Amino acid sequence: MSHQSSHRGGATVGVLSELPPIEATAVRHLRQWFDSPETRLEMRDDVISHLGPELTNVALQTFGQLCMLCVQHGRRPLIRHGVQCACLGADENCFANMIAAAADGQVDDTMLFASLIVRPSMARALLPLASEFGFLLRQMTSAMPPPLPRRPDSTTLH
Repeated sequence: MSHQSSHRGGATVGVLSELPPIEATAVRHLRQWFDSPETRLEMRDDVISHLGPELTNVALQTFGQLCMLCVQHGRRPLIRHGVQCACLGADENCFANMIAAAADGQVDDTMLFASLIVRPSMARALLPLASEFGFLLRQMTSAMPPPLPRRPDSTTLH
């Protein structure tokens, strides 16, 4: 296996600021969850400010279970960019799309994205967690400002 192919999940596929709110928030929370205890507290503060303490506990427990399943049953490690990185990685994009599809009730698409993250036999276990967290993210992001235009004026991103 070449060095480059071992990091394919971290390949830049876009820019975080171009994602719709649910997907961008899912990526931000994924990065915060795995980065450090301090960034987990930042995530908690963000969720509390939008959902209140009771739903925050539900959201964090659900997200923790989702992340645990991704780590324990992942096809390979889930590659993430740094917390402050503006780029969007391939694995992060897959995770964000799984959450967004689940929030929209798109079971087949959620299962497809889940099977790219974990072994296919475990994909169904992600479905209820992704759906619940996606629903909570929808509540959180409904009060957020609309995303920037999806296409830049130039076709060159970097």
